[in-house]
Amino acid sequence: MTFAPGTFTPAPGRGSLGRMLRTHARVEVSLTLRHGEQVLLTLLIPLALLIGLSLLDILPASSLGAVPRVDWITPRILALAVMSSAFTGQAIALGFDRRYGVLKRLSATALPRWLLVAGRLAAALVVVVLQSVIIGVVAAFLGWSPSLAGLVSAVLLLVLGTLAFGALGVLLGGALRAEAVLALANIVWFVLLLAGGILLAPSSLPSGLARVVELLPSGALAEGMRTALVDGSFAPGPMVVLAVWAAIAGAVASRTTKLT
Repeated sequence: MTFAPGTFTPAPGRGSLGRMLRTHARVEVSLTLRHGEQVLLTLLIPLALLIGLSLLDILPASSLGAVPRVDWITPRILALAVMSSAFTGQAIALGFDRRYGVLKRLSATALPRWLLVAGRLAAALVVVVLQSVIIGVVAAFLGWSPSLAGLVSAVLLLVLGTLAFGALGVLLGGALRAEAVLALANIVWFVLLLAGGILLAPSSLPSGLARVVELLPSGALAEGMRTALVDGSFAPGPMVVLAVWAAIAGAVASRTTKLT
């Protein structure tokens, strides 16, 4: 005897991929926003740097040129916020999820492995949107006046930057022990902040080193954001760099990420 669909409830079966992705991303966003250390890393430190570097005469005038201080620093703080949430925060969270067996348990559900990564990247995009809005509002109170002609380019750069740093975060957090991830992710964050093209523009560095910095995801994102929001120009070079980093890191991470 065959019963009509819907006769019995609940109806067992896997949910749609779109619904599982939304649910997984929503849970990841909620966990990130509840975590005090994550909020400190992804929002409070970038805001403190934005306010301090905009109001205090710390950066060399040769780096700024004729650009107002807040206009020069805000695109770079946006790049820092992306790196903080998509790379450092993502790597640390993934490393400890593996340590406590969270990924192993999730892999036993109907969630495909690729969706576990996609959900984290989608959550990172949501966090980056929240960061960008808050940083943009604070910067506006400090006198920031971005070029409207570059807003579309800036949004595209933020998306590519989130994907690139998110893939790198999954690569790091999915391959090493949690304690090693915690130490290495923070060291990389600090090094890229000081020497990766965020606080020091490549133009202020020796030519050979400047070229290397421009090929780093941090330097590409910071310079691309400056080009978009200060000059109002399209930045194809940084976009290509970020897309290549995202593709390579994503491909390697898909092969090296461990569940435990």
